Amino acid sequence: MQFGLNDIGIITGVSLFLGIWLGHVSVRKIEYYFANLQLPAGLFILIGCSLEWLSLTGKILEWNVMLGVFGVTFIWDAVELFRQQKRVQRGHAPANPSNPRHARILKEYKDATTSDPFSPDLLKKLPTNFLEGCGGE
Repeated sequence: MQFGLNDIGIITGVSLFLGIWLGHVSVRKIEYYFANLQLPAGLFILIGCSLEWLSLTGKILEWNVMLGVFGVTFIWDAVELFRQQKRVQRGHAPANPSNPRHARILKEYKDATTSDPFSPDLLKKLPTNFLEGCGGE
């Protein structure tokens, strides 16, 4: 029996990392700026299904893995666009007041906000004694 290096694991891992990172960033940006989410969601589904088809019909295993990972990521990101909108409604993600859809959200949902709750500037706004009792100084 002969053992060799198998690169599928590292290719899958890197593809997953890049796909999740790209998907997270694109969902946040697209949901923030687009007034209508149907077009980008439809494009994500179309691109995702095309990548899945290419992954199923390709001849090179490494490429099939990457295409499959990115295809599923695009399809899932179509769903995440609408979940991100719910996060904006709950105030878990910032609303864009110049986006007409977000302007309506800001009027209709009391928890919606234009500030990013996960901004690095948030730490500057915490009271100075916030970390006392938490092991901080």
